[in-house]
Amino acid sequence: MKKQIVFGLLLAFCSNLSAKDHLITEFGAKPSPSAVNTEAINRAVRQCHSEGGGRVIVPQGVFLSGTIVLMDNVELHLENGSTLLASSRMEDFPAQPLPAYRSQKDPGGWRALLYAANARNIAVTGPGMIDGNGASHPGNPKNKIGSDMDGRPRNLLFISCSRVRVEQIQMRNSALWNQHYLDCEDVTVDRINVYNHANRNNDGIDIDGCRRFVLSNSVFDTDDDAIVIKSTGAAATEDLVITNCIASSHCNAIKAGTESTGGFRNIAISNCVVKPSRHKEKPVYGTSRGITGLSLEIVDGGVMEGVVVSNISIEGTDCPIFVRLGNRARKHTADAPAPPRGTMRNISIHNVTAYNTGNYSASVTGVPGQYVEDISLSQIRLINAGGLQPGGYIPNIAGVKEDEQGYPQPTVWKELPSSGLFIRHAKRVQVSGLMLSSTAADPRPPVVAADVEGLQISQVSVANNTASTFLSAIDVRWLSVEKPLGWTKQLTDDKQQ
Repeated sequence: MKKQIVFGLLLAFCSNLSAKDHLITEFGAKPSPSAVNTEAINRAVRQCHSEGGGRVIVPQGVFLSGTIVLMDNVELHLENGSTLLASSRMEDFPAQPLPAYRSQKDPGGWRALLYAANARNIAVTGPGMIDGNGASHPGNPKNKIGSDMDGRPRNLLFISCSRVRVEQIQMRNSALWNQHYLDCEDVTVDRINVYNHANRNNDGIDIDGCRRFVLSNSVFDTDDDAIVIKSTGAAATEDLVITNCIASSHCNAIKAGTESTGGFRNIAISNCVVKPSRHKEKPVYGTSRGITGLSLEIVDGGVMEGVVVSNISIEGTDCPIFVRLGNRARKHTADAPAPPRGTMRNISIHNVTAYNTGNYSASVTGVPGQYVEDISLSQIRLINAGGLQPGGYIPNIAGVKEDEQGYPQPTVWKELPSSGLFIRHAKRVQVSGLMLSSTAADPRPPVVAADVEGLQISQVSVANNTASTFLSAIDVRWLSVEKPLGWTKQLTDDKQQ
């Protein structure tokens, strides 16, 4: 056994010695605004791959390029002061062959500045910058509303790749999503900085149908969603850790969805900060304050289970927490069967503080006949704006439309009839350590529930609320509610406990 270990270490050491750096300027690349270096950089990648792997070096300077295709055992390293700048010409981004793994995004074709498919042991490292030059890529002019399948290139697109590292890089100005990892496994993304406000659909990172993925120690500031978990194909996104990140978005800061075909399993999100965007220009989507801090969604079939969210600070979004089981039922390919209703269960959200938010209440909602199940909300502090007047919010549960097939976002309801938490079509919901307050007095009941089986509420405090009832409820079975600290008014109006 000792001989095997020594031999393995020696082999790894010799492999590192044989790995060679390939400077792109030695292959003809030039830091010139008129020189498109696509072929020179790809020659460096191919040479590096043919020699068994190593690093392709982008030195200081701005290097214009079209699509670069990474290959096995190749690390693209951008030195300090270097920029890989996307060409403004669409012909420099040819559509890549349709991969074996099928996705709802297939009809748009696959185009990217950095691209890899079925590659192993690849890396993109900094501290240099990738600039997608996104404002120069308007996409198909027929899609003025903002389709994400109109041919615009991503900054980075890896499909069905394994053993991937993306570290210490700066990324900005994508024409579409900034980086998209589709059906990949064993991925580490660490210490990256993303600023993406150049075009429509400017997500920060999309983790899509991936397995064993760690995202850590990174900063995102985006026009569209910042950190996004998706499943646009048959594979689930599972065994995923997101930790120690800062997310700012004009839309949704941390989000699972909307596409959910393969579902989401075994996901831990922790120690993250959500704060307003530094970008002061008018958003393409959303609002300057952002729409949600945390969104968990299943709307195109699939199962969400084993999700733990903890230690999150949220500042200034319209809605702090949005948990939604819907039934949009969008197929991931044209010939796929329509997905059945999805499932959401075994979800824990713990130790969240949200302040300076708008008046979109936090919510946990399913649809008639399909329930969100087994969800725990603990140590949650929500401080909203308050100050609403009659007519400025939905007055009762009956006024909250189901919108089963609509786009899942709290903008469909806006100001719900609850000031703190709205629960509908759910089973076995436990709420403990809930602290609610409003900057200006809020006239809405703190909690509203409808069609809930098994609701337990304990250790609650409410401040600056003028409602006559703490819990407004319709058809809540098996209810246990502890009187909030200092609450002197009616506890609940439910008649069907």
